[in-house]
Amino acid sequence: MYGPGHQQGHNSRLNGVPGGRGMGPQMMYNFVQQQGSHQHHTHPQQHHQSIQQDHTAHSGASNAMNHHSGFSSGLMSNVTPFTPSNHQNGHTPSRSGQNQQFSEHWNEQLKSYKEAERAHQTMTEQHQPHYFARLRASENKGISPVPTTNTAESTLEGEEDRGRPVNVEKSLDRQDWLNLDFSGQGLRNVSLTLFNHYDFLTELYLASNNLQYLPPQIGQLRSLRHLDVSYNQLSELPPELGMCTPLRQLLLYNNNIQSLPFELGALHFLEMLGIHGNPLNAELKQKLVEEGTKSLITYLKEQAPVPLPPQPRQPITIQEGIPDDRERIRIMSWNTLCDKYATSTQYGYTPASALSWEYRKDSIIQEFRDRKADILCLQETAMDAFENFFAPELAKENYKGVFYPKTRVNHLPPKEQRAVDGCSIFYKSDKYILLDKQLVDFRQTAINRPDMKSADDVFNRVMPKDTIAVFCFFESRATGNRFIVVNAHLCWEHYLADVKAVQTGILMELVTKQSERYTRRPPVPVNEKKVIRLSEDAPTSEVPEAAPSQEYRNNTEIPLFVCGDYNSMADSSVYELLDKGRIPPDHPDLVGHSYGNFTKDGIEHPFNLRNVYSALFGTPDELTFTNYTPTFSGVIDYIWYSANTLDAIEVLGPPDYEYLKRVPGFPNYHFPADHIQIMADFAFKPRKEKKSVGDQPPGSSRV
Repeated sequence: MYGPGHQQGHNSRLNGVPGGRGMGPQMMYNFVQQQGSHQHHTHPQQHHQSIQQDHTAHSGASNAMNHHSGFSSGLMSNVTPFTPSNHQNGHTPSRSGQNQQFSEHWNEQLKSYKEAERAHQTMTEQHQPHYFARLRASENKGISPVPTTNTAESTLEGEEDRGRPVNVEKSLDRQDWLNLDFSGQGLRNVSLTLFNHYDFLTELYLASNNLQYLPPQIGQLRSLRHLDVSYNQLSELPPELGMCTPLRQLLLYNNNIQSLPFELGALHFLEMLGIHGNPLNAELKQKLVEEGTKSLITYLKEQAPVPLPPQPRQPITIQEGIPDDRERIRIMSWNTLCDKYATSTQYGYTPASALSWEYRKDSIIQEFRDRKADILCLQETAMDAFENFFAPELAKENYKGVFYPKTRVNHLPPKEQRAVDGCSIFYKSDKYILLDKQLVDFRQTAINRPDMKSADDVFNRVMPKDTIAVFCFFESRATGNRFIVVNAHLCWEHYLADVKAVQTGILMELVTKQSERYTRRPPVPVNEKKVIRLSEDAPTSEVPEAAPSQEYRNNTEIPLFVCGDYNSMADSSVYELLDKGRIPPDHPDLVGHSYGNFTKDGIEHPFNLRNVYSALFGTPDELTFTNYTPTFSGVIDYIWYSANTLDAIEVLGPPDYEYLKRVPGFPNYHFPADHIQIMADFAFKPRKEKKSVGDQPPGSSRV
């Protein structure tokens, strides 16, 4: 087996159209055959150092939740070809029931089984391995290769209604082959190299071998759409196989499998589970025979017991030695997944009970109570959920909230407006006073700018997207410190990188202008800083004596938090703009577009912002994702802070990565949204000059 860029002359690459196996007519095949003892030459040994290691563990029937241990072996290049006498049964299943009337689902199963049987006989009786590659070669004779793309990604995008980020790395665009045929070689083990380095595979054929088990690392093949392990000696399947959510065909014919792991319930795209010729549990087989693959997979998903929870996320200290007398603040940002978007079509791998709003909302509110953040920046908050759930529930914890829906709400009838989501900011009302709140309507701002209103790109690219941002201006009751909190939700489409840059530019421009006005904001009279309880259930605590309002000479002196779901990775123009304070007009995301002064002069802001999680870059605790689904995993949510006015003390660490080895995506029972919450603790830096305005009652003190 060769790497993607290997130029070995004897490597067999076969391109063309499919035949049989229920494959879609548009899929092209690019096979690489494993060169073994059946060929006229020997496969280079440097590719397979560890060969012919037998493993006898994992015998007998498994229960559905068994976990497999890893093993070390190599792909066998010198093995005895598989023959019928090697098979544990030594014969094909009885045909005595051929005249019986079967369901349409089972007739499809038997048809597929016949094809597998024909392939097995060809490889064992005629000693012709690589049956599937040979079949495609004969079918595709005379057909020229076509440029390959990431087939798994492109097909999935065409079949799934996303509205969510997807991995768009184009590293596979030059991949010359996506399919691998190791069938009919008598393999007893498969090298872990296959799973660790060939995760681009969309089809894998391991049929007609001597495999006794599949390693759990098979779950790393998360582009796999077709897996054939028929005619082996498998007695169980690894639960990690449920990680291969794009699978359409999973063929297991003529093994010794008695049960199926519940994790296979995540294979919601599966069209054919080929299980004939196995002593499968009677209940599972009956459901498959009568109702088909889709029904069985749904059954496994919905009947699966709630798995053990992950290890708790741990706080990670990033700066020590901060004096205790400095005011601290805890900020959380979280896209909580609006109920309207939490559909079984979008999240088919999630059990219905874990996807329901009734379950998720309780889990979300419990997370707020456990984390005890001072400020909550939430995205995808539905209007109805804000008014009827979040606001009253969080009032019990002394939170007040600010909410703005997406601008589509202005064009909908009242009944439909209730389901529109937007951005909300909740704050501890016993600690902070809300001085001002602002909605940032990206498209209205863009269309009203003199330099943009006639630009075609504004009409064609910015105007169709109605995501928004919100920012609030607060004052601390105890210290008089003032600060700004921004909460934004940018559009998700990867092909709208320019729009996201423009949205961020508009946001920071408005924050800059408004913060200049905030420097002239008059003080809050001390007698107006009295705390009012929001709910009978709200906790009562000793309220510190109010301090006079702080004064700020310019807008960059005001502490600033920029939070939200930016749908942008660290290599994006959005990240660069927030991190460096500027992107040039010739930035790749802006080139070829017209956005007035943004594309003429570039985009900039005056604040010294720092991504709080950047302190973990390059460490074992680095956060590798904030959004986790089968089609996307990456950091797109952020908490930025003005480093000249704030010290970052602590962040909430990453999830339990060991737990994720069997979890294809969120939400699930332990993570109620497809995003995870990010959170950090900060301390206000002391002012160089102590200045205050406003009246100060006798005996009061400033902390």
